[in-house]
Amino acid sequence: MDTPHDLWGQYSPFFSVPSDIDPSTPPECDLTFGQVLSRHGSRDPTWRKTNAYDALIYRIQNSVSEYAPGYEFIADYDFPLGKDQLTLFGQREMVESGKAFYQRYKNLADDSDPFFRAAGASRVIESAYNFTHGLLEAQGRSDEIHLPKDMLILPEVRGFNNTLNHGGCPEFESRSFSEIKHEIQDTWKRVWLPPVTERLNRKLPGSKITLDETIYMMDLCPFHTVASPDAVTSDFCRLFSKKEWRNYAYFESLDKWYGYGMGNPLGPTQGVGFANELIARLTGTPVQDETSTNSTLDSSKDTFPLNRTLYADFSHDNLMTSVFAALGLYNATNGLSPTHEESPEQNNGYSAAWTVPFAGRMYVEKMRCSSDDEELVRVLVNDRVVPLHNCGADNLGRCRLGAFVESLSFARNGGLWDACFT
Repeated sequence: MDTPHDLWGQYSPFFSVPSDIDPSTPPECDLTFGQVLSRHGSRDPTWRKTNAYDALIYRIQNSVSEYAPGYEFIADYDFPLGKDQLTLFGQREMVESGKAFYQRYKNLADDSDPFFRAAGASRVIESAYNFTHGLLEAQGRSDEIHLPKDMLILPEVRGFNNTLNHGGCPEFESRSFSEIKHEIQDTWKRVWLPPVTERLNRKLPGSKITLDETIYMMDLCPFHTVASPDAVTSDFCRLFSKKEWRNYAYFESLDKWYGYGMGNPLGPTQGVGFANELIARLTGTPVQDETSTNSTLDSSKDTFPLNRTLYADFSHDNLMTSVFAALGLYNATNGLSPTHEESPEQNNGYSAAWTVPFAGRMYVEKMRCSSDDEELVRVLVNDRVVPLHNCGADNLGRCRLGAFVESLSFARNGGLWDACFT
């Protein structure tokens, strides 16, 4: 069975999402501004997950003496995954992302380089480098490939305000709001996972695999796949049906929606700082924000210039989910059900795989069109046009700049930042 790579939630390799609206620039319009917010490329599991996967495989190999047909490969499985690092395939994803950015914003990129920022994790910084590699290669400037000298690295440390990584809201990070997603995921897990776990234990007698470990077995499919330089589909993938992969993808969507998005009362607030920086860049006016922005950096033309036409920021899936929520991109999506699977189409374009796959990206662009005196704003997430809300969007999903900024009242008013410290 061929396992669709787009059913792996946030662990899906990058793919272009189908768009109901033509994503190309209308012929009567010229792009005047482009902002990309990108997730890092495909990576190894976190150190905690890698250790858990290794322990599970070790236990299976030492407790199972007879493997069912199709499961024999596990007996000899010896492919230690790394921890937290960008994979070779992930590097290639980001090179291709840089090329795609250049092709879309070629007229702007030929006049000036983007201003680059990256969150401080090594995989994010390395992703930014590979993106730059692709951009310069597409421009025919391969001899200049280097990390941009003016790239701003935002440290991921406690106490440092960082709009590219959440962490400054105590109530969100470690108190009741941080548990919402686990409760929702546990409910969904009990609906669909027991028969899968039962089958694994029948095929691997003596392994005593739990519900959580069944998820680990499924996790090994995408992680083992992207650990291959060419993303060759792992043998772990064929252990599960397409329906089970849809349920898994939905499990991961619940994690993002209720952990960092609209399903968490404080989720959108984590993206407010970036949203207000975006407003500043779109309008060429100083940042107005008292949430996660760094006022020292954002008040300097060297570390937060307002005169560029292109900007490239590199971050993580969780923060990007919060940014999408702060911008109201998925306001038309109702709360995701914890008891039955819903497709991205049913959820108005929302899923973890459709929004934050590895190397996932949001483009925010301005265009000037002969049919309108005011610049228009449009947003694309993984090449899919996301129609804007509450600003009078036209049939191409675009709003006038002023109306778009006006629609972001949640962000402009600081979200629920005060609730972070109650």
